[in-house]
Amino acid sequence: MSALKIKKGTSQHSAYNLRPNFSDVQETHTLAVLVDNEAGVLARVIGLFAGRGYNIDSLTVAEVDHTENLSRITIVTTGTPQVIEQIKAQLGRIVPVHEVHDLTVDGPSVERELALLRVNGKGETRVEALRIADIFRASVVDSTLESFVFQITGAPEKIEAFAELLGPLGLCEVARTGVAALSRGS
Repeated sequence: MSALKIKKGTSQHSAYNLRPNFSDVQETHTLAVLVDNEAGVLARVIGLFAGRGYNIDSLTVAEVDHTENLSRITIVTTGTPQVIEQIKAQLGRIVPVHEVHDLTVDGPSVERELALLRVNGKGETRVEALRIADIFRASVVDSTLESFVFQITGAPEKIEAFAELLGPLGLCEVARTGVAALSRGS
C-alpha cells in the first residue's frame, strides 16, 4: 500500500497522473515518400511495414524526376497517432529516402484513384449498369455482347460506392491503381 494512498491515474489534472497518454483511436494517413529510383528501395520501405506488422491500405509508386532519378511512393496506412509518428520517423531513417510528408497532417490534399470494373449482364441489367456509370461519370472502355469494362477515377470512397452499386448487376472483376495524392496549392 502506498504511503500517500494515491490511486493510480486518479485525475488527469493530478501531479500523480500515471495513466498512459497513448490514444487507441485508429486514423488513416496518406504518406508521400520521395526516394531514389533504384533497385531494392521499394522492398526496404515495404519491409519496414511488414517487419513491424503495420498494414498498407494503398500503395502507388512511380518515377517523378528523370534527371534526379527520384520516385514517389504514396502509402495509405491506418494506425494510432503514435504508430503513424513511428512509421514516419522510421521511413526518414532509411538511406535512399529523401523526404517523408504526411499529407493528412500537412493540410488539404487531393487524392485520386483509377479503377477498372467488369460487369457481366444482359438486357435490363446492362441498361442499369450504364445508367449508374453515367451518374458516376465512369466511361465504357470495352464492351462485348455480355459484358462492359468501366473506367472510373475519383476519391476512393467514390470508387467504393460505384462498385457497391454494380455488385448486384453482375460485377465480376475489379482492378484498382491505389491512391495518388498531392498537397493542394496555397
